[in-house]
Amino acid sequence: MRYNVINHLAAAYYDNNCSYLEIGVEHPENCFNLINASKKCSVDPQKTRPEVHIDYQMTSDEFFEKLRNKKTEFEPDHKWDIIFIDGLHLADQVYRDIQNAINHCKGFVVLHDCGPENFYNAHSDYKFFKENGGAWCGTTWKAFYKFRTETYLKTYTVDIDYGIGVIEMNSEGTPIKLDNPWFEYGKFKNNMTLDLGLITPIQFINDHPIKE
Repeated sequence: MRYNVINHLAAAYYDNNCSYLEIGVEHPENCFNLINASKKCSVDPQKTRPEVHIDYQMTSDEFFEKLRNKKTEFEPDHKWDIIFIDGLHLADQVYRDIQNAINHCKGFVVLHDCGPENFYNAHSDYKFFKENGGAWCGTTWKAFYKFRTETYLKTYTVDIDYGIGVIEMNSEGTPIKLDNPWFEYGKFKNNMTLDLGLITPIQFINDHPIKE
């Protein structure tokens, strides 16, 4: 699950003594509350239940704008060890979240919903999803795929929980070929292993061993 990936990175590199920012909380019991980090911060424009605490109840765009303008508790150049992106699952928003996150992260940027299982999971029609139920990854995959065609940072996707994308801020990578310029899901599905850099959970654990 998403929190297993995040917690493994926190344990392997920081002994859980790290700073963590989560973008898109909504139901903190699903991830935020399960993260083992000494300093945690949450951002979400919605509060679904009165008892849920959100540190910054606003959109991620608003949060990063306030951060840049010294209107948060953090310095404008503040950087977190781990940032988790699970907000609005639309490509343009996710892409902005990625850009903002890499400017304020010194360790790992992690994204949920990068690997939708089928077209039903992978479209941008949130209203249809709400009316019909099921899992909605939206077009997160488009943003992460586009980023992978541009970046020289190491990126890959752990093939679990609808695809957990990882960007390593301190590791070099090579941009992949933009072989799907129209972002067609059918073509993406056939090339998902390459387009997302899919690895198994075991590969991920072996690549990031926890020191004894």
